Amino acid sequence: MEKADTQTSDPQPLSNPQMVSDIQMSTTTRDMSKIYTPGAIIVAGVLIAGGLFLGLSHNGGAVAQGQPTAAVAPAVNIKDVKTDGEPYIGSTNAPVVMAFWSDYQCPFCKAFEVGGVPQITTPAAFPDILKNYVDTGKLKVVFKDFPFLGNDSTTAAEYGRSIWVLYPDQYFTWRTAMYKAQDQEGDQGFGNAATIDALIKSQFPQISDSAVKADIAKNKSAYDAAMQADEAEGTKFGIQGTPGFIVGTSLIDGAQPLSAFTAAIDPLLKK
Repeated sequence: MEKADTQTSDPQPLSNPQMVSDIQMSTTTRDMSKIYTPGAIIVAGVLIAGGLFLGLSHNGGAVAQGQPTAAVAPAVNIKDVKTDGEPYIGSTNAPVVMAFWSDYQCPFCKAFEVGGVPQITTPAAFPDILKNYVDTGKLKVVFKDFPFLGNDSTTAAEYGRSIWVLYPDQYFTWRTAMYKAQDQEGDQGFGNAATIDALIKSQFPQISDSAVKADIAKNKSAYDAAMQADEAEGTKFGIQGTPGFIVGTSLIDGAQPLSAFTAAIDPLLKK
């Protein structure tokens, strides 16, 4: 799972109290820092690189690989989540509603929605959720923004808001194409306005990229405020990054396998 509050800050320097103690206790006059420093830098680099991909999550690779979190989740209820006016798929009268917080730059969101992230081995759960629950009228999925991985995250979320307003019937197909096109995390490669415009022009002749850009320019403040409200709401419910879900009274944290969702949805269908 991508964790919000650590992605935006610089990694903290690593410390090794035992190493410091050993150096201080040395009786030789040799400068031991010349031996330890290069190794420490290498270790730090490996840990930081790995941490960046794993989102520096409080659950580390467990959540990233779709394992259930051991943390105690706060009490949640989908009835308390704002769903009016948000993009959604499924029947408006579906008996079960799932709120889904995401970031278009998040590799774990891509892994959940469409798969194709080599480092994340948990199978994409969303295609089966669509087939088994959304397409059968049992589940409505409401999409919430949690853009925290950089400027491209915000840009993509603004496009999503605009396309939902102007071309709601194209929203989910466009969203899927966005995740399939995702490459490097953060403000690298695909995800800025120019690359999103190119995707629209090549795959969505029904969408006018110029109309979308004009709409974003006109309504940017309102869209950004709505996105910030989504993120604040998710944080209040205990969602610390992406992807994050609330179904009924269940909080699902990270790119979990299908079984985590069936366990939350199926009991609600029996009520």
